[in-house]
Amino acid sequence: MVKRDDLMGRIEAQFPSLSPSARLIANHIQQNPMSVVSQSTADIARFTKTSKATVSRFFRQIGFESHQDAKDAILAMREKGLPMALGQDEPDHFQKELLNVSRTYEGLKDAAIKDVVALLAHSDRITLIGYRNAYPLALHFRQQLKQVRSTVRLLPQPGQTLGEDLVDIPENEVVVLLGFRRRTKLFKRIIDVLEHHTTILITDPTGQIYNNRVNHLLVCHPGQTMAFDSYAAPMSLISFLSNRVFETLGEKAVRRATRISQMYDDLEELEP
Repeated sequence: MVKRDDLMGRIEAQFPSLSPSARLIANHIQQNPMSVVSQSTADIARFTKTSKATVSRFFRQIGFESHQDAKDAILAMREKGLPMALGQDEPDHFQKELLNVSRTYEGLKDAAIKDVVALLAHSDRITLIGYRNAYPLALHFRQQLKQVRSTVRLLPQPGQTLGEDLVDIPENEVVVLLGFRRRTKLFKRIIDVLEHHTTILITDPTGQIYNNRVNHLLVCHPGQTMAFDSYAAPMSLISFLSNRVFETLGEKAVRRATRISQMYDDLEELEP
């Protein structure tokens, strides 16, 4: 069965029954999928040498109520994380990255950051959970925090299940969840299980659906005009939080980092 938001699948399924004019529109969209978003009904009609009425009829024939309905379906797919470039112009990558980071920090509340840093610095243990693209972010966060404090763990462990680790979370433990677009189905269930524990969620704007189910929500902006999301903002946030924890722990953090550095030397793990 072709899904409602599968524009290309709908065109392919309906192609044999399309009129010659409608097939011109179908060919145009198949070769330029983002024309549905970037071009108006009149633009598509001009490019395909058809009429606005024919274009409107085409979208109804492939199962959408209108051109706008088809556009909304494509934008919803991008919102869910499907790689899809929404811009026509050559992107200024650097400026877009700056905008993503800027929007992220503008949305952070000082009181929330203070509370989160206190939890990361003083909780008996920190558990970091991340799947898919969030896993390397969680791994990096663990590496940073381990430099300045003990009892920081990463879940899930490769090849392992979560049940045996989540069942015995003590009262003074903070769980940091990292989940971005295209989160696994398990993500919601994990939040359910952690309902009575202290939780911090680092996510993109779509993760705000969990706002009332976690103790602290930190929203990062990955950008939505280029094909692939950027993780510059969450990486920057991780660096920011880690440095704040370092400052909070003060001399204790310095002593631990020094001991770790000496251990690197004793094991000859790093280049001189």
